[in-house]
Amino acid sequence: MNSSEGKLKSSSSELDLDRPNIEDYLPSGSSIQEPHGKLRLRDLLDISPALTEAAGAIVDLVKAPVLEFRTFCYKTKCFELELKYLVKVFQYLTDCSCALDEQDSFTRCFKSNPPEPWNWNVYLFPLWCCGVVFRYLILFPMRALVLTIGWIIFLSCFIPVHFLLKGNDNLRKKMERALVELICSFFVASWTGVVKYHGPRPSMRPKQVFVANHTSMIDFIILEQMTAFAVIMQKHPGWVGLLQSTILESVGCIWFNRSEAKDREIVTRKLREHSQGADNNPLLIFPEGTCVNNQYSVMFKKGAFELGCTVCPIAIKYNKIFVDAFWNSRKQSFTMHLLQLMTSWAVVCDVWYLEPQNLRPGETPIEFAERIRDIISVRAGLKKVPWDGYLKYSRPSPKHRERK
Repeated sequence: MNSSEGKLKSSSSELDLDRPNIEDYLPSGSSIQEPHGKLRLRDLLDISPALTEAAGAIVDLVKAPVLEFRTFCYKTKCFELELKYLVKVFQYLTDCSCALDEQDSFTRCFKSNPPEPWNWNVYLFPLWCCGVVFRYLILFPMRALVLTIGWIIFLSCFIPVHFLLKGNDNLRKKMERALVELICSFFVASWTGVVKYHGPRPSMRPKQVFVANHTSMIDFIILEQMTAFAVIMQKHPGWVGLLQSTILESVGCIWFNRSEAKDREIVTRKLREHSQGADNNPLLIFPEGTCVNNQYSVMFKKGAFELGCTVCPIAIKYNKIFVDAFWNSRKQSFTMHLLQLMTSWAVVCDVWYLEPQNLRPGETPIEFAERIRDIISVRAGLKKVPWDGYLKYSRPSPKHRERK
């Protein structure tokens, strides 16, 4: 008994050096009281206010659950816990780890940050209600009408051009390119888009590729209304997929599926072929590979930077004063995203066409990609994070986590 008690005291003194001070997380004037008699976990679980106050300490313990949990038990004198109650503790720790996970830098890249509410008093609330009525009952019908007229004009011109001018490829491609720019302009008008472009307009040249940060699929629409790019994009279902396989095929867009390993080889080959053509539309790539919330930039994929081409960076920055343009595809469809934009006051953004860059001697494609990311991040005011955006697709969806 004496030897075991000596070992316990020795181990306890060692833990004292590194264990967190749980009292630091409690309100001022509070402290952990010594238990009277034998303390069981069921008694500890009944003290919900104390557990709430110690939540910060528990979150710290999650990072090293084994050693730190022993420290927690030592601090609270809970040495005689039964196994079935110990399971409850670990379930509680799991919930704490989920809360911690929601705050990490990776998750913040893919979260919308709603603006602070301003309709908080009796004077401002009526004005807010008037704004809602005006946006939904006046602006939205007008914008829907504008978009409908745009589609009627576009389809009445595109279908004859596409099928009747197949013998004259140069003229057909030129007219299809102008029509795609036209319909994209109608889309931007349906959001009351206020877009300011900086720098020279892109031109058709061989061996060059344009890369941009990615916030939403509307990035492509905003860039396409100025220049008919051939974009590399994920294949989407529904009406968006129909447009991809019909209209956007005419400007040389390339589609892929993330789940198909063979698609990567095919896309790489098509990229090389397209970039070498002098008459092909400028190639546009979003190297992040996923939509980010326009506050951060995740790692760029190296594919666009190992083609041996001149890379032309494009920085896109949205002003969130009227609407957050970030599209979280895991929470809403693109149709709902468009409705959100069409019922807002306006979509305001700046687009910078930056100085073309080439691979430097001794520079690897990965280093080249990071240098371009630096240029775009500085210009658009984005915070760089060392995350691969594809990790977003390997995490459980928010809906699944809410059901759990």
